[in-house]
Amino acid sequence: MRKSSSPILQIFTLSLLVLFSSCKEKTPQKEEEKKPNIIIYLTDDLGYGDLGCYGSPIIKTPFIDKFASEGVLLTDCHSAGTVCSPSRAGLLTGRNPYRSGFYYIQGAYGAYLKKDEVTIAELLKSGGYETAFMGKWHLSRLEKSEKHDEPGPGDQGFDYWFASTHNAFGGPKNFGKFIRNGEAVGEVDGWYCDVLTEEATNWLSNIRDKSKPFLLIVSTHEPHTPIAPPEKYSEMYNNAEVDSLEKSISYGGVARPEYDITQNKKEYYGTVSQLDDAFGNLMKTVDKENLANNTMVIFTSDNGPEHPVNLEESKGEWEDPIRDMSFGTPGIYKGMKRYPYEGGHRVPGIVRYPGKIPAGTTSDEFVVGTDFITTAVKLANVNTSSDITLDAIDAFPAFLGEKTKRDKPYLFLFPTHEDTYFRMPHMAMRYNNYTLLGWFPENKDGSNLINWMKSSVPEKFALYDLSTDPEQKNDLAVSQPEIINQLKPLMLEQWKDIRDEGPDWGKSK
Repeated sequence: MRKSSSPILQIFTLSLLVLFSSCKEKTPQKEEEKKPNIIIYLTDDLGYGDLGCYGSPIIKTPFIDKFASEGVLLTDCHSAGTVCSPSRAGLLTGRNPYRSGFYYIQGAYGAYLKKDEVTIAELLKSGGYETAFMGKWHLSRLEKSEKHDEPGPGDQGFDYWFASTHNAFGGPKNFGKFIRNGEAVGEVDGWYCDVLTEEATNWLSNIRDKSKPFLLIVSTHEPHTPIAPPEKYSEMYNNAEVDSLEKSISYGGVARPEYDITQNKKEYYGTVSQLDDAFGNLMKTVDKENLANNTMVIFTSDNGPEHPVNLEESKGEWEDPIRDMSFGTPGIYKGMKRYPYEGGHRVPGIVRYPGKIPAGTTSDEFVVGTDFITTAVKLANVNTSSDITLDAIDAFPAFLGEKTKRDKPYLFLFPTHEDTYFRMPHMAMRYNNYTLLGWFPENKDGSNLINWMKSSVPEKFALYDLSTDPEQKNDLAVSQPEIINQLKPLMLEQWKDIRDEGPDWGKSK
């Protein structure tokens, strides 16, 4: 039988326990994990097949390829729309752009991003973020006047902005229409994408509040035409080897001009390499500022690649000679910019977030540009209002290669030019591996586009299984009518919901 401890020893032991407990209580709690910085690098008209890491046999993109090796490369990533302004609206709001009234580009039918649309910048700002936007805006007219006083980046949640209303028409070198925080800048020295890198670098290094997490969106003009890269880039592709490889490039089944434009290809390829350098320089700044480990960087494009004008296809109604510089490719996919076929909206998507996203991985999960807002605000632990209709999911599981599930299918739309515009379908709906295409009835009474669109539903359909037919060559509409019958009601329901929410600009002024 053990003897009991002495009273003195019991008191000493009790004192030690109390002291130990007190010390534990005073031990600092684990510091709350820092909110991640978010950088979205949005290129313009960059095709799915235009980068080395996406299989380009011609274009050299070492910085982007290295970036892809440090994160996840998305093979089924899509822009929110099939043309620039709709895609940008969807990325900022997480909503199908037709809900916001972007039936075509900014200004068409009076469209602009309304002040009551809630953007990724506003949401992150409510969570303590500092926000900046650099580059092509294309969601409202930034030049204020008595006639035009539309919301700009500063009205949509961006603390700092350096932007242009449209593309660098007139040329990307020494562009003269940048506006910084509401004030005209005048002509700048250098090429558009390089100027954006300098502005973003200065903001990251010298202007932002370094005690806060940040959102930075860099939106390039390149490789949208007009293009004119420095000669050191274009001359990289002025050789017989490129001429030979060019024969293997696909242009989505879109007819090219009969006249010879091949002398221009070196300008396009050189522009993509110039863009690669600009992106690489921005990432060097991220490293220099010791930001890489706590920053999620998303690299993507606003839609599929542009194509030169074929005067026969356009019926001689319009032409755009600067587009004869367009040599972007959608890879194996059908269609290009504007087309609801896959090539119009399947785009590069690369995401790096060290320690969170495994390096050197690939994900084949379906991701849309609308998803970036939902993903970012969840990482930032910011709530979104239940009053807002979103067409987005948290895509972070997809960045990890995990399965995702959508509550509703996503529609890619381009009814703007009716079915006379290259006789393309007006919408596409992704549902698992299937894509259902729909055509509106002909606008026989010549109604204006909005009236025609808002009174129409698809009446003709095509169906493709992308898992076995990524090039969309085999229409299953006749052989698998049961799938058409299953998916058609989903398309009609989703289209009516989007269509009816979208403003009629003639009535909403």
